[in-house]
Amino acid sequence: VQLQACGGGLVQAGDSLTLSCAISGGTFSRNGMGWFRQGPGKERDLVAAIGRNNARTYIVDSVKGRFTISRDNDKKTVYLQMNSLKPDDTAVYYCAAGPQMIITAPLPLKASDYNYWGQGTLVTVSS
Repeated sequence: VQLQACGGGLVQAGDSLTLSCAISGGTFSRNGMGWFRQGPGKERDLVAAIGRNNARTYIVDSVKGRFTISRDNDKKTVYLQMNSLKPDDTAVYYCAAGPQMIITAPLPLKASDYNYWGQGTLVTVSS
């Protein structure tokens, strides 16, 4: 399984960006997926997670109401829509693929729940 994240860049506070993560190999449609970020000098933290379809998502409180995670199983792609970006959102963003899961399984919320990681895409938000 390979994950290729893209869509990062340099934006101003208040702008929007959409990150994409294309997955090759594996049975993507059954895997929980997540986006993590790692800011300068910080730990890698979960931003959002999604189950097998768009019905079940988790968004961390610090970005709730601004970020949305979604997936297109036909395109084998997961997205992170980021609105109203703040300088504190500056980080390298990583997509990750978790284990195959049944529809009702708990969402993977820890880094250790994930098996495969993309290379990361840098988001820089200027004030």
